[in-house]
Amino acid sequence: QVQLVESGGGLVQTGGSLRLSCAASGFTLDDYGIAWFRQAPGKEREGVSCLSSSDGGTYYADSVKGRFTISRDSPKNTVYLQMNSLKPEDTAVYYCAADRGVSRRDVQGMCVYGGAHMDYWGKGTLVTVSS
Repeated sequence: QVQLVESGGGLVQTGGSLRLSCAASGFTLDDYGIAWFRQAPGKEREGVSCLSSSDGGTYYADSVKGRFTISRDSPKNTVYLQMNSLKPEDTAVYYCAADRGVSRRDVQGMCVYGGAHMDYWGKGTLVTVSS
């Protein structure tokens, strides 16, 4: 069964850290670009960070640059989003999504425009940052 499963969300105080995981089953994540999106209540979905398929390209939204890091663990077929220095405005449901064959050249576009074109989506994990 093909699926993406996010985990690692929770409640954290301002300035704290969380690491989100996106584990894939039924397909190999190395063949896919990975995007982390988030959606806060009453707001549009935002591409937070993206990772290309095989050439290590990354993209970070300005709102998280310098605080979040995306990485891939190929043997575990998992992608992570390390989130540091969390702020209340980071509160949202975080989703990971996969799109096949995304190069470094296209990784920014996947984050900014790719929400409607991803091949697979997880169900999301809630991150709440208290002030």
